[in-house]
Amino acid sequence: MNSSVARRIWIGLLVVMVGLLACNVSPTQSAPKKERSDSIYEDLELLTDAISIVQAEYVDETKSKDLIYGALEGMLDHLDPNSSFLNPDAYKEMRLETEGEFGGLGIEIAVRDELLTIISPIDDTPAAKAGLKAGDRIVKINNELTRGLTLQNAVKKLRGKPGSQVALTVLREGEKKLLDYNLTRDVIKIQSVKDTKIIEDHIGYVRIASFQEHTPDDLEQALQRLTQEQMQGLILDLRNNPGGLLDVAVAVSEKFLAPKTLVVSTRGRRGNQNMEFRARGSRHYLNVPLVVMLNEGSASASEIVAGAVQDHHRGVLVGTKSFGKGSVQTVIPMKDGSALRLTTSKYYTPSGRSIHGLGIVPDVVVEEMPALVQMANVPNATELFEKIEKNTLEPDKLPSPDKDKAAAPKPYDMQLARAIDLIKGIRVYQKAPAATSTE
Repeated sequence: MNSSVARRIWIGLLVVMVGLLACNVSPTQSAPKKERSDSIYEDLELLTDAISIVQAEYVDETKSKDLIYGALEGMLDHLDPNSSFLNPDAYKEMRLETEGEFGGLGIEIAVRDELLTIISPIDDTPAAKAGLKAGDRIVKINNELTRGLTLQNAVKKLRGKPGSQVALTVLREGEKKLLDYNLTRDVIKIQSVKDTKIIEDHIGYVRIASFQEHTPDDLEQALQRLTQEQMQGLILDLRNNPGGLLDVAVAVSEKFLAPKTLVVSTRGRRGNQNMEFRARGSRHYLNVPLVVMLNEGSASASEIVAGAVQDHHRGVLVGTKSFGKGSVQTVIPMKDGSALRLTTSKYYTPSGRSIHGLGIVPDVVVEEMPALVQMANVPNATELFEKIEKNTLEPDKLPSPDKDKAAAPKPYDMQLARAIDLIKGIRVYQKAPAATSTE
């Protein structure tokens, strides 16, 4: 690979929602030792021998490229749940997704605790309309168990032509029965910045659904509009935002931080993977009281913004603990049109915290609903699938999730209500006269 090949770095959770940041691939810093090179070539003989045996002995005729692609998929999947091999079609589709439109159900997924987990449904998509929720565990796709299914293969099964159907069986916390959903695929169009409005008492509200290339510009337009409407406080809603572009997370954060303030840093095995990202930009909103809303569907880029706000005491975080996605993936194109999506570093908040697997705990914890019971009393993925196979976890089917949907009242948003109260409290505190002491 030469230095003209473009690397693309992103921090989103899924192939379904990919954001890219271009930079250059640097040449290998030093030539590998001859002994190591010889060892690699000796090990590669195992692969070439296996391919030759399969082509000669397998019952059906095979193509060498299909076998090599299969080996690459296995190699990348073996590393961690966020690394994967993208064949030319998958890589092309991934690049199209960065434009904000693709076909599918509209869910963000990741592998957590060996289970395929919904991080968040995208607003106004088949998944959101059907009632799928963040935290749902997908145990079947089209009646096939997802045991051992890689993230890449799960995405392939969930996608399809608009108008086609896919059946999902999910396990939801608080429910001791599996829930069945039949969804119709659609073209998914994503608007990253939405619901810009003055809620009450000059309190602005902006929801960011994902971090895409145009998000900073869209957010700037939203903030300027709210400023013209006499905004005196801002609620930034990052709930169910699975992330996206690393540089976009920095660009969003820097709107609320002073220039040169550290936003996030990354650390990897190689020196060129250790980077610091600081606030820049020419327009900042430093004096606006700020509340950032999080939940378990907030991940990756959302956690970068929240971590910077929290560490610099720029605002108050409200909601529930975030997802905990603190690794960085680099998408490296290959000469045949395929690509490697490789975990290359972890990111750290300004105070040096790694939130990978831990998440960010808000300053003010507000549950969306009463505390949930443990997930069907199933301690691990192996026991879960065993119970499903023996039909010991699936005695009855729940009604269709669409039943009586129109009659259901709109849920009260406790987190938003608390965020509004906090903004009002911050404004009162800022107007209070400074304390004085006497002797």
